[in-house]
Amino acid sequence: MPIALLALTISAFAIGTTEFVIVGLLPTIAADLHVTLPSAGLLVSLYALGVAIGAPVLTALTGKLPRKILLLALMVLFTAGNLLAWQAPGYESLVAARILTGLAHGVFFSIGSTIATSLVPKEKAASAIAIMFTGLTVALVTGVPLGTFIGQHFGWRETFLAVSALGVIAFIGSLLFVPAGIRHTKPASLLAQAQVLAQPRLLLVYAMTAVGYGGSFIAFTFLAPILQKVAGFGESAVGLVMLVYGVSVAVGNIWGGKLADRRGPVGALKIIFLGLAAVLLVLTFTAPNKWLVVLTVLLWGAVAFGNVAGLQVYVVQQAEHYTPRAVDVASGLNIAAFNLGIAGGAWGGGHIVDSLGLVHTGWIGALVVLVAYGLTVLSGRLDERAPRPVATGERVRVAAH
Repeated sequence: MPIALLALTISAFAIGTTEFVIVGLLPTIAADLHVTLPSAGLLVSLYALGVAIGAPVLTALTGKLPRKILLLALMVLFTAGNLLAWQAPGYESLVAARILTGLAHGVFFSIGSTIATSLVPKEKAASAIAIMFTGLTVALVTGVPLGTFIGQHFGWRETFLAVSALGVIAFIGSLLFVPAGIRHTKPASLLAQAQVLAQPRLLLVYAMTAVGYGGSFIAFTFLAPILQKVAGFGESAVGLVMLVYGVSVAVGNIWGGKLADRRGPVGALKIIFLGLAAVLLVLTFTAPNKWLVVLTVLLWGAVAFGNVAGLQVYVVQQAEHYTPRAVDVASGLNIAAFNLGIAGGAWGGGHIVDSLGLVHTGWIGALVVLVAYGLTVLSGRLDERAPRPVATGERVRVAAH
């Protein structure tokens, strides 16, 4: 593995940690800054909104910049955002820090795949991208529980200081080892992205992504308060439960990918969305019991991100059929849909907590995920009526003949 690819993986690890570690720290931050839990939940929403905006808009606007310079600038922005969070004097400045960091996140993953594939031979391109994205998985397994542990024992500000240190390491690694002359094609213009959004079938897949993840994050955003205030766990135990969740996510990602290979994306998504809805419904009843809620979180992790592979494969299939010249744009916009779902779910969850209570986030989240299941069923039926989307390899063979 090129050492430059390791630098990208460290960057992905740092970014993944700062995105999700906030979930384990919400009660601590809310108490320290004297804000309500729903207000603290906006720190999740606004970060995700920054990612959703940053990915398509800023990537298009920075298309002419050399990749290494842009990468280094993003890591500076990321580190500055986390340092601002570390020193944030109040809630408003912490919100600004989160939005700033989210903007860097969105552009990083837009250009990261291009940089990763430029570091290896063409036949190893997919492996290079997979290695870089393992940084996100490792962040869920180790970074988030460790960051939660630091926040619970030394203060939530120190968590952001630790992530800033990771940003500095990633910057130095990129500065020293990422080559300067990385070739790249100019990212799609905002007009090209808008044309993709004019395709109803792609909009349907984006809706599946946003609604599915929105339903899950209605409850996941407030997992730490549920564990502490409903289940009765102490602060120190939250990090351990997050570790259980992270390990389960890692296993679930592999399982979800294999399921999509075996049953096709629509078949896999139906199973995973139903499983996710069932787990969220069960959470409503198991939340007051320590052992049962941990078991529920374990099952939750297995299905929470298991649909990533199916959704990405499906959006690429649809794009190859309806917008064959903008497949990469279509795939990138699905990441934006994912983060819009997180933003909406965290925001909606805050309103539910404020008006009904923490325990109600589970069954309401389940109902929202069932809407994503219904959209998946609809999309599958439309596939049966319309010509089947042409797979990448088949399209290449047809073109060759």
